[in-house]
Amino acid sequence: MLQTLEQLHAGLLAGVTHLQLREPLDVFPDAIFDLADTLEILDLNGTGLSALPEDMHRLHRLRILFCSNNAFTVLPESLGRCPALTMIGFKANRIRDVPGSALPVNLRWLILTDNAIETLPKEIGHCAALQKCMLAGNKISLLPESMINCKALELLRLSANRFEALPRWVFTLPRLSWLALAGNPLTAGIEAEVLANADSDVAWADVDVGPTLGEGASGVIYRALHKGEAVAAKLFKGAVTSDGLPESEMAASLRTGRHTNLIPVRGRITGHPEGRQGLVMDLIEADFMTLAGPPSFATCTRDVYDDTVRFDATTAVRMAHGIASAARHLHERGVLHGDLYAHNILHDGKGYAILGDFGGAALYDAESVDGAALQRIEVRAFGCLLEELIARCAEQSEQTEALGRLGSACLHLNPRQRPLFAEIERECARLL
Repeated sequence: MLQTLEQLHAGLLAGVTHLQLREPLDVFPDAIFDLADTLEILDLNGTGLSALPEDMHRLHRLRILFCSNNAFTVLPESLGRCPALTMIGFKANRIRDVPGSALPVNLRWLILTDNAIETLPKEIGHCAALQKCMLAGNKISLLPESMINCKALELLRLSANRFEALPRWVFTLPRLSWLALAGNPLTAGIEAEVLANADSDVAWADVDVGPTLGEGASGVIYRALHKGEAVAAKLFKGAVTSDGLPESEMAASLRTGRHTNLIPVRGRITGHPEGRQGLVMDLIEADFMTLAGPPSFATCTRDVYDDTVRFDATTAVRMAHGIASAARHLHERGVLHGDLYAHNILHDGKGYAILGDFGGAALYDAESVDGAALQRIEVRAFGCLLEELIARCAEQSEQTEALGRLGSACLHLNPRQRPLFAEIERECARLL
């Protein structure tokens, strides 16, 4: 719920825990400090701010700060002195400099997407609680080696930067599960080759667009007709998202090929009058449901399920088998999904599951020395999914116990000890 400066200055917001202002601001309003004993979430997105006070630490209960779509060029050092601050969002500013002193010791979630950052400070390695680090759309070519100490890091977004290669230590991080790295020099050659050789174009003139089905970070999906047949059409927004670039998503989607647990891509849209890019896909039946909602502020990296969601063991195993099979197929084709999450899975309530949303996907050489290492990062994401499915089984059984053992193997803290998806698929099939 939006609040106003008039309410703030009149003292009408005393006791609030969440303050959201959208009015233009030349300076940080001092009246916000009057809320110090209760304020936990402060949202100043799009207000035009370019600086924060040196005494931000007076907001001693502040846990979450959003300052995206503003005019900051430096991440404010005063943030590092905020004792309770765990989440910082400074997306789409003009940040070039990230001082080490600006990073709070208890930081869990850092969003610096779409800025102009070239380097990160070595002090980021002191953020032992860091779970989510979102750096897409910057100018970074190297990560500080100190990040090897970020043992809690689970989600890392490096898309649309300047990486020629990944540091070897990335593959040793014990909890890394969701990695986005498309749109870098290390993936550019494969992406360009896929887009140049795409042979399944769909003329915009042949697409009759209907109502909106959904909207994500990278684009809008519409119900449509293609030569009289019902389809889904996705039009990309054409900007850097938290996951990366639309061109990278399109290349990954075209590379996936056909699999029963993936949404078939019919082709790339050409000839849009505004030059927009897009894809035409099969239309999924309306009775399919999203398995879960995305992570919340509290859960950070784990999806949020409805309290009523329950499965029998066979249904859970069928879903696990389908997603494992899809992931095996993708990695054989050199596709890292990057966002293997329940909120990107559709299911029919009977065990048939479909993996979608390739916004975080990256292409790689499946025969390269890093191929198995990239796959084992994604295996941990699958292990998290297994944990969630088992927790929602109505009754425990031999099937769920076996699924639990498989999940433990996928979550092994030594990535080299995790199975690959071909083995996981076979084990799930054995449990059916």
